[in-house]
Amino acid sequence: MPEKLHPNIEKVAAVLGEHNVAGEIVVFAEATPTAATAAAQLGCEVGAIANSLVFDADGAPLLVLTSGAHRVDTGLIAETVGAAKVKRATPEFVRTATGQVIGGVAPIGHPAPLRTLVDTWLGRYEVVWAAAGHPHTVFPTSFAELVRITDGTPVEVER
Repeated sequence: MPEKLHPNIEKVAAVLGEHNVAGEIVVFAEATPTAATAAAQLGCEVGAIANSLVFDADGAPLLVLTSGAHRVDTGLIAETVGAAKVKRATPEFVRTATGQVIGGVAPIGHPAPLRTLVDTWLGRYEVVWAAAGHPHTVFPTSFAELVRITDGTPVEVER
């Protein structure tokens, strides 16, 4: 990794260390803001990319870690969490909730813990890749480790 990292990457690295996560952060020369671009850079299936999507659930942030192969059914997620409405968050809402920008939101390293749902589909992969706080970064992990480090709830995100 470069000598001086973005503060968000340093924060994510510190939290990974606190949780005894062995996987090291990978820094790309170019941004990988989508599951497809990240999968192409890593040489893995798009389904092995854990997209960190922030939603507005009745005004509260909700982080959904979903397989890059899936689209989140917001109606299903609303039913799952007992919200009247779940909608995609604005970039400002995401930044306030996570301290990170869309395209690089990590599952951890936020100003405060976020309620987190983890797509059960990610359990099909031995290694999954999640953003590390910046659009140029990812780290390897597993479904079980994502659930553990986020205190997340495994759910289906599509009907």
